[in-house]
Amino acid sequence: MFGRMFKGGVAVPHRKNTANCETIGMDIPTKIVIPMVQHIGAPCQPTVKKGDTVKVGQVIGDSDAFVSAPIHSSVSGTVTNVGPMLAANGSHVVSVEIETDGKQEVHESVVPPEINNLQEFVSAIRKSGLVGLGGAGFPTHIKMLPPKGKKIDMLVINAAECEPYITADYRECIENSWSIISGINIVVEHMGIEQVVIGVEDNKPEAIEVLAKIADKNDKISIKKLKSLYPQGAEKMLIYATTGRKVPPGKLPSDVGCVVMNITSVSFVADYIKTGMPLIKKRITVDGSVVFNPSNVEVLIGTPLEEVFNRCGGFKKPPYKIIMGGPMMGVAQYSLQTSVIKNTNALLAFDKVEGDLPSESACIRCGKCVEVCPMDLLPLEINRAVVGKSVEGLNKFKVMDCIECGSCSFVCPAKRHLVQSFRLGKGIVRKQAAKK
Repeated sequence: MFGRMFKGGVAVPHRKNTANCETIGMDIPTKIVIPMVQHIGAPCQPTVKKGDTVKVGQVIGDSDAFVSAPIHSSVSGTVTNVGPMLAANGSHVVSVEIETDGKQEVHESVVPPEINNLQEFVSAIRKSGLVGLGGAGFPTHIKMLPPKGKKIDMLVINAAECEPYITADYRECIENSWSIISGINIVVEHMGIEQVVIGVEDNKPEAIEVLAKIADKNDKISIKKLKSLYPQGAEKMLIYATTGRKVPPGKLPSDVGCVVMNITSVSFVADYIKTGMPLIKKRITVDGSVVFNPSNVEVLIGTPLEEVFNRCGGFKKPPYKIIMGGPMMGVAQYSLQTSVIKNTNALLAFDKVEGDLPSESACIRCGKCVEVCPMDLLPLEINRAVVGKSVEGLNKFKVMDCIECGSCSFVCPAKRHLVQSFRLGKGIVRKQAAKK
């Protein structure tokens, strides 16, 4: 059954080159660096110091803040440094560097959680360190406790994976379908949810077939085939496409009775409840024009990017640009020594032809950016307000509602750097609000 069509969006190239590449593993790295900023919300504070011995699954960072999630060691070894280090977002953040011993001894705290009610379930999910694995990185346990008065009756599973190149979630569908169904059942049971819908783009027929087989055995679960249109996997777009419900501006999925989970996230829930092993590894897609052997790789969190690319045969020639994430919303990397983090779903390496950023020219006011904006904004006016540093204009044209999907930049014939300017605009608004 096909889902609904949301307003706007763009047809991007699929380039799912690694769709048929079964997940491969990696050797244990000699050193890992784990940043204390790996999710939306408050950063963690290190709970270990230089010289400490750590084991797999041990908490090495945590926070008392509501919007946060603990961070665990993915290896056993010795802490060699704690302090500011270069992170994937280009800033220096407090990180924990661990020299591995190769033993992968598991910490004694790693045991299956005992769960008897919703509160214990939410507590277990927090202890697991789970954040949204589709890219956003929002702490998952917060979704499990909707605000008072909000009835959640629909679990929406995001298997759209609409960005070019990325196939990590697709491989989850193919390789771990029973963990997916088990995770769904666990969430539904503890949250008292009545219906589940899994949204999958129609360019993934094999995933649809696999998921349909498990859905046929559960009358609560339905599959919605979605048109391959970016940004189909964005939360508000996905909810509308799969349920017909519209999340108003400034509101959350819980306001329309929904909770949204990435398909790999819900699969992880099943594995965690069974083993007690927290989030210490991630499947990522490694691809791009200069990657020697594009692959899907299971990587320990904290592994340097250089080692991941080496696992895929290295580069055919020196890369011009490295992107963590997809080409639409990913972040360009300054160094191959930055690390894989929880919400890394892809590493892409391009030559100059594909990686070079075109020069801007003057806006011709064609309106294409307005046509494709899924949030019904006026990108050209927001861009003008950024250039003029007009806080009034930025608020008037709702820069904070932008989801930074990049659809406007993709279609702009003048090659305006719209998304980059919107990020600057959000910074201007936040700075002004902080002054007040």
